[in-house]
Amino acid sequence: MTAQLIDGNALAKKIRAEVSGRTEALKARGVQPALAVIMVGDDPASEVYTRHKVNDSTETGLAATLERYPADMTEAALLARIRTLNADAAVHGILVQLPIPKHMDTAKVIETISPAKDVDGFHIASAGALMVGQPGFWPCTPYGCMKMLESIGYELRGKNAVVIGRSNIVGKPMAMMLLAKDATVTICHSRTRDLKAFTLQADLVVAAVGKRNVLTADMVKPGAVVIDVGMNRNDEGKLCGDVDFSGVKEVAGWITPVPGGVGPMTRAMLLVNTLEAAERASSPR
Repeated sequence: MTAQLIDGNALAKKIRAEVSGRTEALKARGVQPALAVIMVGDDPASEVYTRHKVNDSTETGLAATLERYPADMTEAALLARIRTLNADAAVHGILVQLPIPKHMDTAKVIETISPAKDVDGFHIASAGALMVGQPGFWPCTPYGCMKMLESIGYELRGKNAVVIGRSNIVGKPMAMMLLAKDATVTICHSRTRDLKAFTLQADLVVAAVGKRNVLTADMVKPGAVVIDVGMNRNDEGKLCGDVDFSGVKEVAGWITPVPGGVGPMTRAMLLVNTLEAAERASSPR
């Protein structure tokens, strides 16, 4: 058996088209959805990510600005800029590209962003809303994973799901989203004993640790769905995920590729969150 691919590029294209339509509807009411992206320092990977995010936004009709600041910017100056954007009614989403320089407190920076404009879904208020099932902004990567599962009509109720990774950005919110759909969820991590024993029981595995080949073919239940969130480089310098794709695709039922899987969906869900922030801000209270 060779697994069917879950094409993130194709699904993201469809979502961007939907965002474009909803954006035009808002513009017709006099509302221009707008995203402010802040980048501090000159990290090459961040430069690529932020450029893609801005380009995606403008292509779908959102107004997007990229503010670049030097690595020696003070934390106080960054917090002041965020507070100014919080108060700007014309800005609906604020995103501070991570990582930020080490002299800044990442948690403090994230918590300074207004929860109403937290389109990355990292604010503690967003995490709390997800935990208790209240409206909020879901982190873009696990949100994109859920959309991919939805796109193949995968019924999560009663399924055994294993999430490899416990980060606040992917692992923990991914588990909460799966739990909300009535899956039985196990979170595994670097201290898990016998990872294979857990993954072999899983109908769904989400690999999100940033480590090559953390999931190999002998660790996968035949027919399982495998979502690869990882973004690494192989020995030839090519992009690869956390999953041994060539081996696992011969066992799994569905699998996401790297590149072209979760990555495009992460960016697409940022657009969805920004649009929803604008819709909420413009709706009658």
